[in-house]
Amino acid sequence: MLEIKNLHARAGEKEILKGIDLTINDGEIHALMGTNGAGKSTLSNVIVGNPAYEVTEGEIIFNGQNLLEMTADQRANAGIFMSFQAPVEIPGVSMTNFMKAAVNARRQAQGKEPLKASDFIKLMKEKRQLVEIDQKLLKRSVNEGFSGGEKKRNEIFQMAMLEPTFCILDETDSGLDVDALRIVATGFNKLRTEETSAIIITHYQRLLDYIQPDVVHVLIDGKIVQTGGPDLALKIENEGFDFIVKNLTDSNEQ
Repeated sequence: MLEIKNLHARAGEKEILKGIDLTINDGEIHALMGTNGAGKSTLSNVIVGNPAYEVTEGEIIFNGQNLLEMTADQRANAGIFMSFQAPVEIPGVSMTNFMKAAVNARRQAQGKEPLKASDFIKLMKEKRQLVEIDQKLLKRSVNEGFSGGEKKRNEIFQMAMLEPTFCILDETDSGLDVDALRIVATGFNKLRTEETSAIIITHYQRLLDYIQPDVVHVLIDGKIVQTGGPDLALKIENEGFDFIVKNLTDSNEQ
């Protein structure tokens, strides 16, 4: 589904990604962990096409398409979705109108007719119940006055409505209490299929207790320095990243 080769990227004059190689197959969940400033969020922003980041080398292939030749909206319409670490508020734009525009834009890109009003309301009800989001929130402006947990739950609701094939959860667990984390993770798990894949960016094991990854990567200083199974996340939870940094230091000194 997604293949990244020797990816280098910078923000302004600062190089952040220094040669990322990553392959994600259909149906796989990959967890991306690492120290602050390692480049995790930069990688996710590069994948979705944030213009604040410049790719200086490498390539990203998504379902056979050169992602770097596509605009951000083309990537979204192709099936890429990102749940933001800090979702923004959009005053004056109701959740219902926002989602109707987004869903129909995706359908138009797929060559489909816009949903009829009755079908759209039915879809919203189905997806709202799936991710346990209060109907009252859908009558308000996007994220305006939402709590942290409500914003994150709203992100999963948007994902449910748009039905992407590739998702990025960028520290979705940040600021969530135990109950909100469970609801968000359960909603995500309900949306998983054998044809959908995801990158889960997190600092903590607790999210991975709910969303069990197939592969765990550790990103340090713009490079993936270690890859393993779910047990790698457990080791990081118990020992921090110190053991990985130490191994890198020892290797460089040899």
